[in-house]
Amino acid sequence: MCKTGAGMDHAALNFPIDVPAFREKMVRYRPKTIAFTSKKAASLFYGQPTKTVTLGRQPTERDFPIVFVLTSPSGAASGHWSIRPWQELADWIRDA
Repeated sequence: MCKTGAGMDHAALNFPIDVPAFREKMVRYRPKTIAFTSKKAASLFYGQPTKTVTLGRQPTERDFPIVFVLTSPSGAASGHWSIRPWQELADWIRDA
């Protein structure tokens, strides 16, 4: 969604993001799944506050890839890390 920013969310997501273009590319190229490793990025994608975004598989949207929100692998987020959403994604990929 952000082609010019890099780094931690507070820095990378200060650059322009283009949710409609990202969504259009996902519909066009149809990956089986999308995984956000940032609740902040997922909140921007869904247009809702970060605190309302849940970890794990998201509700299915018609004609759209399956979306997962994972805990950040960043060391700065280690206090919030959980293997549960990552395992849920791994299980889904294994069974798909």
